Amino acid sequence: MKSLHTLFALTFVSICQFSYAQFTDEINSNRPGKSMMAFAVGKKIIQTETGVTYVSEDHNTLNYQAKGFVGELAIRYGFLKEELEIIGEIQYQKDNLTSGSYEEGRSGLKQLTLGAKYLIYDPFKNYEDKPNLYSWKANHRFKWRQFIPAFSMYAGGNFNVGDNPFNYAPVGLEEPSFSPKVTAIAQNHFGSHWVLVTNLSYDKIGTDFASVNYVVTLTRGFNAQWSGFIENQGYMGDYYSDGILRFGAAFLFDKNMQVDASIGKNIKDTPGILNAGIGFSWRFADQYEEVQIAKPGTETKTDKKMKKKGEKEAKKRKDAVE
Repeated sequence: MKSLHTLFALTFVSICQFSYAQFTDEINSNRPGKSMMAFAVGKKIIQTETGVTYVSEDHNTLNYQAKGFVGELAIRYGFLKEELEIIGEIQYQKDNLTSGSYEEGRSGLKQLTLGAKYLIYDPFKNYEDKPNLYSWKANHRFKWRQFIPAFSMYAGGNFNVGDNPFNYAPVGLEEPSFSPKVTAIAQNHFGSHWVLVTNLSYDKIGTDFASVNYVVTLTRGFNAQWSGFIENQGYMGDYYSDGILRFGAAFLFDKNMQVDASIGKNIKDTPGILNAGIGFSWRFADQYEEVQIAKPGTETKTDKKMKKKGEKEAKKRKDAVE
């Protein structure tokens, strides 16, 4: 589940000599919530996150109903650096709309986005939380450091491909084929079981459909395999504003696979929307090359190799002079 597996990995890292950047022993999926976590998947890692969601929509004022399914696919790739990842997301919806005696089958790409996320600040990097061997109280005291979040920025774009019957554009107004999106991401780890992820986005920048959106996700790890979450998502735009409450759970099948389930309901009835979905995340980690970040004062294997190489070069120069 979102950030749970990085939670256990980072807890382990804090008592070790080295920090292993973004890659964790277990998969760190953004599912089943809608927020994006601050940490990347790791250099050369490919991760797929898929899901199928049942959608029921009822509009009291316009007197229509729509019921169907949404297929979701996100592909994340660790690119060039441990802190950087490329993210592609697609949603395809197919449903049946009815209003009185009128009935229409609808289908199309609801969302297609491509962007990149970069970890700007990691509070766990070059930090070692040493246990106090003489005081149980000191080891369990409240730590203000947990309020310092990891921070990332995402920048990307929305692509409007084909006829999209699922937007909330007024009659006669069409969305542009491309619009930018930026997101600020903060991630806090509270104790050994809780993770808070906050996203603040400015979406469809420079268009009539521009909106400010947020997602706040609180995750609780119950054990090494099970986790649960509760989430609040909000949209604030000229043509559509809403709030959604969502909750669910995830199960770590093995270190590279996760299954999940969630349910969500918005606060409006124009329209009222109910979602219930299941998902699967899979990490392909065969190409990963371990990157070690040394703690201050420690000497990495790379440092030792460079030092040894320098000593050999100095010896060659000395022999040449003699």
